[in-house]
Amino acid sequence: MKLIDRIPGDSGDIAKRPVKDQLSDKLAYMIHSGLLRPGDALPSERRLAATLGVARETVRAAIGVLQARKMIEVSQGARTRVIGPGAMSLHESITVFGRLKDCPFTEVAEAREAVEKQVIHLAAGRISDSTLSRLADLVEEQRDMLDDPVQFQISDREFHVTLYRACGNSLLCDVVSDFYDYALEYRRMALQRPGAIARSVADHAAIVEALRQRVPEAAVAAVGRHLDVVRQTTLEEMNR
Repeated sequence: MKLIDRIPGDSGDIAKRPVKDQLSDKLAYMIHSGLLRPGDALPSERRLAATLGVARETVRAAIGVLQARKMIEVSQGARTRVIGPGAMSLHESITVFGRLKDCPFTEVAEAREAVEKQVIHLAAGRISDSTLSRLADLVEEQRDMLDDPVQFQISDREFHVTLYRACGNSLLCDVVSDFYDYALEYRRMALQRPGAIARSVADHAAIVEALRQRVPEAAVAAVGRHLDVVRQTTLEEMNR
């Protein structure tokens, strides 16, 4: 399932809604959740379309919707930038994530690790060749994002959600995806550190290689190492 299908923010019958409207709601949720923050420069239409798996025309139309909502600013000859959540209500996009905000970080991190390791254990035995190829492609794209935290975080979420879907259990996928969304503003800060994105990309590459071998224990170990770094660096930012 593409990132556009997983990110909350839709209302009504998705099948009857234009893709541009779905995407505009998804991007709006990214802004509400903290994945995209005021002042962030969005990736180019081409890169955003490639990351989200949609056409450039769809991205352009969705950006027009958000511009009309005064959530982003489009300037001639400059990068499109996030203004803020505007007047759009978040009630459309509330999931378990909305209830996690009041939980201690240590509890959420512990729960994420427990669930994500189980998800990866299942994924190691069920992942398809096409999904492995998609994950590998994302890792290669991420190697060109070492100085672009905004683009990397969008791609990082695509990587993890694609990984979660590979477990074949939609309920587990939804739960661990909500854990992923916790404390995104601090993850952004952590990714500003020198070498932080490169370390994440290396971790992603190790996870993909372990999955390619289809050895559950190796995949779980690779994810565990990645989550240890995520937990440590995020907690350090929260305690500053």
